[in-house]
Amino acid sequence: MPQHTVTWLDRLRIEWVVWSLDQRLYDLHPRVRVARRREVRANLLEAAMEVGAAEAVRRIGNARTLAEGFRAAERGDGPRYSWIAATTFLLTAPLLFNFFLDEAAKAYQQAITATSPHSDGTYIWSGIAWLQSSVTIVVHHGEATRSGGAWTPLDYVLLLVGAIACGRLWRALPRRSNTAA
Repeated sequence: MPQHTVTWLDRLRIEWVVWSLDQRLYDLHPRVRVARRREVRANLLEAAMEVGAAEAVRRIGNARTLAEGFRAAERGDGPRYSWIAATTFLLTAPLLFNFFLDEAAKAYQQAITATSPHSDGTYIWSGIAWLQSSVTIVVHHGEATRSGGAWTPLDYVLLLVGAIACGRLWRALPRRSNTAA
């Protein structure tokens, strides 16, 4: 069998495939992911010495298909949980929620100052029921300041339930075996 030399360009090609595979295996345990990455790298380097890097990469196939095979072998077929999806929800949902709560309070403040631009007084808006505490708006010579409008405990419960639902985290729980002893 002819022996091929593995050049730095071949190594870059192999590392690109390994990196591409690794990006698709993030929902596996880190030790398993590192083991799969090392296994694929070693197999590709060995195959590159035998048949060349281009042929070795072609034979391994699509990184997405290979990653699906590794995930199915590790966790079985079917939908899986995703910590990335749950974390993304936990990071973006509060931003959107705070934006909408702030816009609601701002609309109430603008309604007060639009009707009498140079009024003075303290106004209390009860906020959005169940989701927001009361908002206090103090107007002095047409200048308004706002305070309050904090999240209620229901908001935190909804955030937790949303993260669990978005990431399908109930699938991370260990399954009971139905085999009889």
